[in-house]
Amino acid sequence: MLTIRDMTKDDLDAASKLAEELVLLHHSWDRTRFFTVPEIAKGYRWWFENQLGGEGVLLLVAEIEGQIAGYLYGSVEERDWAALLDDWAAVHDIHVSSQHRRKGVARALMLALAEAARKAGIARLHGAVLRSNHGMLRFIESLGFSVADDPEDPEQVVASLPLARG
Repeated sequence: MLTIRDMTKDDLDAASKLAEELVLLHHSWDRTRFFTVPEIAKGYRWWFENQLGGEGVLLLVAEIEGQIAGYLYGSVEERDWAALLDDWAAVHDIHVSSQHRRKGVARALMLALAEAARKAGIARLHGAVLRSNHGMLRFIESLGFSVADDPEDPEQVVASLPLARG
């Protein structure tokens, strides 16, 4: 059974290993754009631990039969005058382990994020996606995100999903 819940300290090791997978995947796509460091998982563990419980931080995990199958990292952001965004949340990371892909895990994480954001009065989810990440582009479009050119970065697009406030 799939359960989506807030990340806890008990999840840090598993979520950090997934974050390392995501970093290495990005680095394999473009070694000049995405850096790596020794002990990526250790660095992410430190980062996630410092983010847990932080104001506006949205850290979710997907659990299947006691195993962390994926995670999502987002945050509620302040007004952005340059992008003309207000009452918005950023989607920074979403990653699902290879053995749990194509089972609705990423969709469940994103829908849980959207619901939490709606309840918090957030008007929009917003994120950046590499143009070359066709799978992610298809996924977010299936969720209703619109996609537009990123005026600051020709290699990526900005994705936006308006939320009905609740």
